[in-house]
Amino acid sequence: MLLDLERFYQACNPSRPLIIGNASDRRYYIDFAAVRGGKIIEALQRTIARISPDEPTCQLFTGHLGCGKSTELLRLKAELEAQQFHVVYFESTHVLEMADVDVTDILLAIAGQVSESLEAMKIRLKSTYFTKLFGEIVDFLQTPIDLGVEAELSVGIAKITAKTKESPQLRRRLRDYLEPRTANILQSINQELLERATKELKTKGKKGLVVIVDNLDRVAIRPLPSGRSLPEYLFIQRGEQLRKLNCHVVYTIPLALTFSNDSAELQHRLGGGVAPKMLPMIPVRLRSGEIFPQGLAMLRQMVLARAFPDILPSDRLGLITEVFDSLETLDRLCLISGGHVRDLLGLLFDCLREQDPPFERECVDLVIQRQRDYRANAIDPQEWELIFQVVQQQRVRGDIEYHTLLRSLFVFEYRDHQGAWFAVNPVLAETEKFKSWLNDTHKQI
Repeated sequence: MLLDLERFYQACNPSRPLIIGNASDRRYYIDFAAVRGGKIIEALQRTIARISPDEPTCQLFTGHLGCGKSTELLRLKAELEAQQFHVVYFESTHVLEMADVDVTDILLAIAGQVSESLEAMKIRLKSTYFTKLFGEIVDFLQTPIDLGVEAELSVGIAKITAKTKESPQLRRRLRDYLEPRTANILQSINQELLERATKELKTKGKKGLVVIVDNLDRVAIRPLPSGRSLPEYLFIQRGEQLRKLNCHVVYTIPLALTFSNDSAELQHRLGGGVAPKMLPMIPVRLRSGEIFPQGLAMLRQMVLARAFPDILPSDRLGLITEVFDSLETLDRLCLISGGHVRDLLGLLFDCLREQDPPFERECVDLVIQRQRDYRANAIDPQEWELIFQVVQQQRVRGDIEYHTLLRSLFVFEYRDHQGAWFAVNPVLAETEKFKSWLNDTHKQI
């Protein structure tokens, strides 16, 4: 048997993005650019490396939660590093409180992550502004934070953010203190950290500094007293400040913002006039509902690569029966995922928890049924009506109610030569509620 079961189990973990810089992970990677409607990562990379390597750029990247953004951004990191850029990639969920975040939090997180990365290369930059600011913060908060006499910038930021992350009250007090100083903080990050870092990096043969801030698309979509949502406040109202960093930056932003009435303002304030790059689902069906053979073939390869990473793609198809009882069972799994990478891996992972391969059709259907019921339980009657409208029109409006459909993965976005189109998550199309509506709609026609 060619299938290494333990390795297959680990490779199907839906919560772990592929780190393309690692040779072992690279074997599992499938480039879906040909069916996703454009070379999105190549466009981000070309903007940094070709168009303006010495001029700071700010680019926006978005897509459904779990559609493969992190894996693609880690690919961007690997490709830029191969071109001699120093790339700092971090997941904002590890350092920020996503339900309660402000611009100063994001700026400090970037400063901290860049400093830590430089320190690992023995580049130590002292900031007189931040040394003074940290002392003032400790006095102001009147809470013991041992920053040490010669604390590195990254250590100081890490200790202060760790202290405030565990206390909403401290976080609010710190924010009230830092907010009027945002312009000075930004100026100090640029002059004392980023500009000096770029010079130091260039002496070591690097072309420049790139910061990739992943998971910012997970900022809570909650209303603020001003009437705007938290993402609108951060990325639109305060977008110009986030764009003013003196290095190349790529931010992930919530997909819902691209449907906001202020999407043009977002494009100009934070994107510098360039629209966000959107990573759509991998299409397994066409707009007409017919199966899309190229998309389905690539998803088959994604599943089989997890099982047989060292086998040639053309030879993997001959090994299907080591993993599934038939090609039809594999296709059933690929089609029900709707081309959503994490959902497909999640279903596969669930099959592995049920039994050892080869998976029988009965096992796959059981896993799909559980997923269907779990997702359908969260949908209220008003949301069902919105889903039905999306299915009929194949588009999503800019209204706030539609944000739930996207964020909750009730509907998926695809791209083709005509542009964007939307469809219901295929697992929801198997609910009695959806089938009944479809039946009634056909009767009316």
